[in-house]
Amino acid sequence: MTSPHFQFLETEWPILFEAAIKAESMANTDARTACFYARRTLEKAVAWLYKYDPALKLPYQDHLSTLIHEPSFRQVVGDALFTKAKLIKDLGNLAVHSTRKIAAADAVTATRELFHLCYWLARTYGQQSRPNPGLRFSLELLPKASVVPQQTLDQMKKLETQLHERDEKLSALLANNKAALDEELKKLREEFAAARKANSAQPDSHDYSEAETRDYFIDLLLKEAGWELSENNFEIEVSGMPNNQGKGYVDYVLWVRREAV
Repeated sequence: MTSPHFQFLETEWPILFEAAIKAESMANTDARTACFYARRTLEKAVAWLYKYDPALKLPYQDHLSTLIHEPSFRQVVGDALFTKAKLIKDLGNLAVHSTRKIAAADAVTATRELFHLCYWLARTYGQQSRPNPGLRFSLELLPKASVVPQQTLDQMKKLETQLHERDEKLSALLANNKAALDEELKKLREEFAAARKANSAQPDSHDYSEAETRDYFIDLLLKEAGWELSENNFEIEVSGMPNNQGKGYVDYVLWVRREAV
C-alpha cells in the first residue's frame, strides 16, 4: 500500500508505516479509529527512540505519558515535537477512553501532527530513506471519505488490549540499563548515533507548524474541560481598544448562559 504522507517510513520503519497509514486512511472516514492509530504509531515511535537512542533515560514506568514527559525525551525531540506528541496522545486517549464524539477535525489534526513527528524521526535517524525536504502535509492528499462501519468505543478498547499484549516491554528490554544491551543492539545504537550526527549537520528546513499545534492543543484542553467550541468562540470582535479604529479581536471567548432571575 502506498501513502502520500508516510511512504518514507516503509523501508526502515515498517512497523510505524503499518500503523501510520491506518491513521491516514481513516482520517476522513472514521475519526475515532484514525486517532487511535495515530497514538499507536506514536507509541511505537517513542519505543523505538528509547531503544536506540542512549540519550533517553527510561523512567520508572514505560507508559506512553510517562515516557514523553521524561525530561530527556523533551530534550531530544525539542519543545515543538514534545507538544505534538502530547496532542496525539491526548486525542488517542479520547478515542479509546471517552464517550465524547471524536470530530473529523480531531482525526485530521492527529494525522497531521503524526506526519511532522515521523518526518523528524526519519530525517534525524534515517540511513537509507530520509524524507524529501520538500514533503508537506496536505489535506487534499488524504484519502477521501468512504462508507465503512464505525468502530465503537468497546471495539477500540479491545483492540488496544490485543495490540499491547504483543508489544515489546521497554522495561524488560532495558532492565539493567546499558549493561544488559547485547552486542547487536549496541552496534545499532552506534549506527543511529552516527546517522543522527550526520543528518543534523544539514539544516532542517521543514515547517513543523508550531503555532497551529499550539492553538489546537488549547482547543483540546478546553474540550476536555467540557466546553463545546464553535466559530462563535474564536476571533470575536470587541470595541474600546486603544487603536485608531477602536476595535480589536479576542482569540477565545467562552460563553456562559445565565438563567433568568
